[in-house]
Amino acid sequence: MTETSTIERNRFVVRLGVAMGAANYPVTLVRQMLERTSAAYGTPNDYIVLPNYVQVTGPTNESGTLVKAARQTDELRFDQTFPLARLVSAAMKGQVSPVEGEARLDSILAAGRRFPAWVTVLGYGVQSMGLALVMEPTPLNLLVATVLGFMVGLFFTAGQHFGQLSHLVPAVSAFAVTAICLAGAHRLGLDHVNLRALIPPLAVFLPGAAITMAVVELTARDIISGSSRLIAGFMQLAQLAFGILIASQMLGADGSQLSSEALNKIGPWAPWVGVAVYAIGVMLFLAPPASFLPWLALIVYTSYSGQFLGDLLFGSYASGFCGGLVLTVGALAISRRPGAPSAITMILPGFWLLVPGSMGLIGVTELFGADGDSAFPATMISMISVALGLQAGLVIWQMARRRS
Repeated sequence: MTETSTIERNRFVVRLGVAMGAANYPVTLVRQMLERTSAAYGTPNDYIVLPNYVQVTGPTNESGTLVKAARQTDELRFDQTFPLARLVSAAMKGQVSPVEGEARLDSILAAGRRFPAWVTVLGYGVQSMGLALVMEPTPLNLLVATVLGFMVGLFFTAGQHFGQLSHLVPAVSAFAVTAICLAGAHRLGLDHVNLRALIPPLAVFLPGAAITMAVVELTARDIISGSSRLIAGFMQLAQLAFGILIASQMLGADGSQLSSEALNKIGPWAPWVGVAVYAIGVMLFLAPPASFLPWLALIVYTSYSGQFLGDLLFGSYASGFCGGLVLTVGALAISRRPGAPSAITMILPGFWLLVPGSMGLIGVTELFGADGDSAFPATMISMISVALGLQAGLVIWQMARRRS
């Protein structure tokens, strides 16, 4: 092996690791995949892996030690994770040369969105409608969630085109949604606004994936990565709570006008229809390949069924654990089917559907309101419930694989 080829291989490996981090792979999994990739290329290396930084250190023929590092601040879009997963699989088997791998990686990073901006906005409105049917199925909430979903989808799309604005979009969206809901409730003579009515339009900002990855990394003793993801997740929730509370104060609403009580005025079938509507919205909003739809429908119905049964058997917070466990095992099992997408591409849509992620936002909002004493432990339990379920699912899957 020449020194030039070693440099090319290490450069590809480090860029692949950074791309995986930008696609929200846990650093533990990134490290394992990079080790397998280097082994397939016959290049022994050591790694430093952080969520947005990867460093590869390995020997060369003449100069002793070669260090390659790269970082990436922008996250990959959901549709970009599909070709990335195929590239990672090929690299781990040594089926792609470093030069070809870098060319494919450049193509993935440069790929434009599959749909125009108006389809993205439409898709988010449909996704918000589906979540409204799942969380708060009432005719009024369905209408409001759909309209506000279009509005937030417009904010989100604008933030993606103007990078500096993207950091303000969660707080601005939370403020606008809350202000409109409170003003509308006052206009219609309603005595309160249910916090569950605020969640569907804001679901895209819920940091379920970040908090889940944090728990996975912390339990794997990746303290730096896990802690940074956890803090980032809490900051995202704090932005949403800040927007909600500022709007409440400006419009003179007190804690009694914000309720978290569940309500269903359509029928017990509504949430199950909502899951299908949600899946259609995801296909339009996140723009995955068309072949992803049946797999998406299968995984969201599987995870919601686990959450629903867990709620019946153990209560709302434990339902998150059950939903996360079923989601993980289901995604891993489905990913082994011929032609199925990777497990990690199926996990994010499943998490946005699970109720306890939204319960976390409800708890944080109440924490700064009238019910702060009891809301803090409830918030902590609800946010880590799904994450621990995912970790338990990984353990169960690994144990089953060893016995088979």
